[in-house]
Amino acid sequence: MGLWSKKSITLLQAEAAAEGQEVTLRRALGALNLTMLGIGAIIGAGIFVLTGTAAAQTAGPAIVLSFVLAGLGCLFAGLCYSEMASMIPIAGSAYTYGYATLGEFIAWIIGWDLILEYLFGAATVAVGWSGYFVAFMKEIGVNMPTAWTQAPLGVIGTHTLVRNIMCVDAHGVATAAANGVCAAGMTATPGIINLPAIILVGLMSTLLVIGIRESANFNNVIVFIKVAIVILVIGFGFMYVNQANWHPFIPPNTTGEFGHYGWSGIVRGAGVVFFAYIGFDAVSTAAQEAKNPQRDMPIGILSSLAICTVLYILMALVMTGLTSYKNLNVPNPVFVAIDAAGPALRWLSFFINIGAMLGLASVVLVMLMGQPRIFFSMSRDGLLPASFGKVHPRFQTPYVTTIVTGVVAALVAGFFPIDLLGALVSIGTLLAFVIVCAGVMALRYTRPNIPRPFRTPLVPLVPILGILICGYMMVGLPSDTWIRLVVWMAIGLIIYFTYGKRNSRIGGENAVAPAAGD
Repeated sequence: MGLWSKKSITLLQAEAAAEGQEVTLRRALGALNLTMLGIGAIIGAGIFVLTGTAAAQTAGPAIVLSFVLAGLGCLFAGLCYSEMASMIPIAGSAYTYGYATLGEFIAWIIGWDLILEYLFGAATVAVGWSGYFVAFMKEIGVNMPTAWTQAPLGVIGTHTLVRNIMCVDAHGVATAAANGVCAAGMTATPGIINLPAIILVGLMSTLLVIGIRESANFNNVIVFIKVAIVILVIGFGFMYVNQANWHPFIPPNTTGEFGHYGWSGIVRGAGVVFFAYIGFDAVSTAAQEAKNPQRDMPIGILSSLAICTVLYILMALVMTGLTSYKNLNVPNPVFVAIDAAGPALRWLSFFINIGAMLGLASVVLVMLMGQPRIFFSMSRDGLLPASFGKVHPRFQTPYVTTIVTGVVAALVAGFFPIDLLGALVSIGTLLAFVIVCAGVMALRYTRPNIPRPFRTPLVPLVPILGILICGYMMVGLPSDTWIRLVVWMAIGLIIYFTYGKRNSRIGGENAVAPAAGD
């Protein structure tokens, strides 16, 4: 019975309301903070890279429709997250939702799986940030030695995969990733350590230990600046749009080839740009630090998705309007689009570099925020050592797990070629989406009368669509990604059966979710 033991919804809600009885996480985040965390996780340098290259390779100006389709896919998952987060305002995100709806075994699988999204995702993005930082320093006349800006163990090809959407080389040159894969082949490097990446992870981890309010305020500043830069590019770009570049809006399909323009290109483009949205689920990991989670969590999740979708669509319109979409299949499509407008817009190049660096830095911050809170919840349930559940008496942050996450992420970013982990970040996220959507359906049928501050509309249609779309995206990932996921899960199962199952609090009590009245 232990494998499928569920955690009582009433018990989870009681834990969420336990402030004052013990040192716990500080409720310091409002709806605005949560929205900004979502934007910080979603908008990285990909808005400056993926938009143009995806238009050139798949859909032309109709990439706008691809963003709409991808946004709808995320909306289905976001609506399900909103219901769960408002009903179960606990820090564990999809892990906790799985525990309450599908049982401990599924909860462990998703908790272990989320490490791929947050911990390794933070390390991967930090390497991408390092590339942009090195390139930016070179532009202002500071040449940083390769030995201290590159991993020593070699990389896959010449590029680093960032958030499964772009490949960034050691000089900051970026291009869209093809199906989540960068150039193949192992090469030796002259590097000793990627110091900029380690320093970034260290700084972000230190900030997260000091406090969630301080971290959120810092993220707010970064998000404000990078969104302002995006709006600056969009606003001035529209002044120089040549509407002839939008015709034909849906280029004709190339000789019946699926995914190369036409309506099939729009669908394939949606699959490509879907990965530009992943990260909004990190908002749900902060549920236990929200002032009014029942109201603010749905606002934070859905508002961040809506704002980012609008920005992506407007950026796509500007870039395909400034120049022909055929010219955007380059490592720096936004610069090509701006250059097409002539000298009047070239002054934006400096700000675009700043926006890219700030975009990646905020993604690292939010990823490093999410993982410790997953560990925190798993520890409180007995599935991980008790030390992982410690809260700093002064800062009221999960400082032990934050430090552990930061150290591991820094080592991975500094010493290892992490391209192979890039696609794992995406498959881990998609699996989380599927489980949350399934959990909403399960609770609607098993516990229809439990209070739901936010209700996902059109159940079971919305959860089913979320499962189908996310499942389709998972199937489209390379086969070697699935092999690595199976290996990763096998390691997780060994840990669960040798430690987690034996020390589980709920499983040890042989408790299941009570029936009606819980």
